[in-house]
Amino acid sequence: MNRTLLTQALIKFLAGILLIGLLVFLPAGSFAYWQGWLLMGVLFVPMFFAGIVMLAKNPDLLRKRLNAKEKQAEQKTVVALSGLMFIAAFVLAGLNFRYGWMPMPPALTWIAAAIFLAGYVMYAEVMRENAYLSRTIEVQENQKVVDTGLYGIVRHPMYSATLLLFLSMPLILGSIPSFIITLTYIPIIQKRMTSEEKILAEGLEGYKEYMQKVRYRIIPLIW
Repeated sequence: MNRTLLTQALIKFLAGILLIGLLVFLPAGSFAYWQGWLLMGVLFVPMFFAGIVMLAKNPDLLRKRLNAKEKQAEQKTVVALSGLMFIAAFVLAGLNFRYGWMPMPPALTWIAAAIFLAGYVMYAEVMRENAYLSRTIEVQENQKVVDTGLYGIVRHPMYSATLLLFLSMPLILGSIPSFIITLTYIPIIQKRMTSEEKILAEGLEGYKEYMQKVRYRIIPLIW
């Protein structure tokens, strides 16, 4: 086992727990925010085990994802906007709990948690199907078009999964105002997909034909 990679992964994992914890519980003003603990559980427990599996079976992919950085200015903007969206959503969710602005039925929180876990399963399947999956937009050496499995249904199943994940998180936190904020992810991801498809169409052989074959980007028959 690569100890350097393991250490790097653990540091980023623990930093993520600390960051999300601060963003959720500090505005809430209390550790009694049970929806916050639920989010921490459904977010980080599967992430921990997925990291272990990736470290054991595909350390190169784990290393690539840990060290990925956007090179294009446009995509750096997309990443920055996504970060601001999450910060605003988490802080507002904590404040919503603290001051009781818009209470949400607990049943919706549990339904959202189930949707979140379904998104996680979908994301894992996308990673299994596509060995070229990357956090950055690029055409890799010897890359080929993947057009089977989920990729035979929509062109960007990874974004389908992230849509489930990102839109369910504020509902897990019991915050309708935060959900409204995360709806901004839709135009953000639209901008990213447009840029990504332009790069793939120009640099990846067969991608233009694939775009003609699979018509929908994220949601069959809709988008």
